[in-house]
Amino acid sequence: MSVLTRPEPTSTQRPQGRGLLAALAGIAAGALTLGLAEVLAAVWTRWLGSAGTSSPLLAVGGAFVDRTPPWLKDWAIETFGTADKLALGVGMAITLTVVCALIGVLALRRRGPGIGASAVVGLVGLAAVYSRPATGLLDLVPTALGVVVGGRVLLWLLDRVAGVRDGGPSSSHHPSAAPPSGSTRRSVLLLGGGLTGLGVLGVVAGQVLSTAGRAVQRTAEALGLPTPTRTVSVPEGATSDITGHTPYLVDNEDFYRIDTALRVPRVDAAGWTLRVTGLVDQEVEITYADLLAEEHVEALVTLTCVSNQVGGDLVGNARWLGWPVRELLARAGVQPEADMVLSRSTDGWTAGTPIEALTDDRDALLAVAMNGEPLPAEHGYPVRLVVPGLYGYVSATKWVTELKVTRFDADEGYWTPRGWSARGPIKTASRIDVPRSGGRLEPDADGAVVLAGVAWAQHRGIERVEVQVDDGDWQEATLLEEPTVDAWRLWTYAWPEATSGDHQVRVRATDADGQTQTEESAAPAPNGASGWHTVDFTVA
Repeated sequence: MSVLTRPEPTSTQRPQGRGLLAALAGIAAGALTLGLAEVLAAVWTRWLGSAGTSSPLLAVGGAFVDRTPPWLKDWAIETFGTADKLALGVGMAITLTVVCALIGVLALRRRGPGIGASAVVGLVGLAAVYSRPATGLLDLVPTALGVVVGGRVLLWLLDRVAGVRDGGPSSSHHPSAAPPSGSTRRSVLLLGGGLTGLGVLGVVAGQVLSTAGRAVQRTAEALGLPTPTRTVSVPEGATSDITGHTPYLVDNEDFYRIDTALRVPRVDAAGWTLRVTGLVDQEVEITYADLLAEEHVEALVTLTCVSNQVGGDLVGNARWLGWPVRELLARAGVQPEADMVLSRSTDGWTAGTPIEALTDDRDALLAVAMNGEPLPAEHGYPVRLVVPGLYGYVSATKWVTELKVTRFDADEGYWTPRGWSARGPIKTASRIDVPRSGGRLEPDADGAVVLAGVAWAQHRGIERVEVQVDDGDWQEATLLEEPTVDAWRLWTYAWPEATSGDHQVRVRATDADGQTQTEESAAPAPNGASGWHTVDFTVA
């Protein structure tokens, strides 16, 4: 908002009972500021082709996410799940509305401090925009213009509010800030409401224009996906037909999504490049066409978010197609002192991956396809990293554009300085799918009920799963086939002669290294949740 000032009304001229109108004036000016800035930002980005973020809405949200401590991130994900970004947007809207309303009331009573507060809010928006990756001074223009226009609108509306007295114009006012004759509460309400609506429409239009302006060109569909030199298939013995049991392969649209992007980046694969820099013999840069020309392989890999709670659903398994990362790193020539690769996303997010996880024989891929289709935009189109055995925050970089070969003592990924462990190996975990918490099971003709779930210990494999009903002995469950140790394993258990009534079941898994889950529970921070998954249920 503008820092333009007008002479303050004296105490005898100070309006009475017009606080709500002033609050509406502040809200209207704030909405118009943001709406105009968002529309200009969308046009600005498309015109300049800037890689930075000129949207103040996304910039402020991104700056907030960047400064979110792990405990708050865990709370948000646990409370809102994959709707955490929607919750952030609603929270930002409520906060901004309250702040703008207070500014309007303050500016009506004391014009100078009110306009000063408005200017501070505008500067915060500008600072947020400038703090985003790849943003330059020119990217500040849309927000700056929005702030100036919004400030003038605030002054204009406040003049009309000052002219309202008992439903009509004021008979006394400061001559240099003369309210327009005929100002009434109704006219101010209509003006304020109309401008607020116009601002909201501007925000929506800005988001739509921004998305349309950077629409993805599905280059993979035009060129066709590479034919893999090694394919994988899911044997029938690895899948389950039990109602409620997790499918071995999770559909793309159902696959969990956790990242810091408030708006999914729309990357044109035709202009995409990936650079290998840092402690290498020679820097390498490849295009999307270069990548598609390499020898790709398929792999079954389960990805897990470190924020996944015990029994949570921030985990999924898919069939990935990609080029092994070790081949690209070998082409660049990794120097002996390197122990980490810092991967960078197009939106500036980074992950620090242990070098051995990208250079050993595991299926660490530069993935271009997911379950037989080009990567969906929300899952990293055109290219993402898939690394078995590591939590996503140290490995699963979406929209990847750079691999910097470096050292843990020289660089840090996005979440490491925020309190998360540096290397992020996935813990052995298991989950009960059937029954769900509070669910009801019907015994079969023999009086048995079937329990089912999944277990995972990526790159180690699952050796055994056990269940305990109530306080009975641990019983070994039946493991379905395991096509690869890099993916989860489904399990079932038939509880014979199940008794009717309320019960409790818990599960634990043992990985191929002989490590069994312990009962002791731990929150996700700083290196992943642990503990047995327990479910209360009823047998009919």
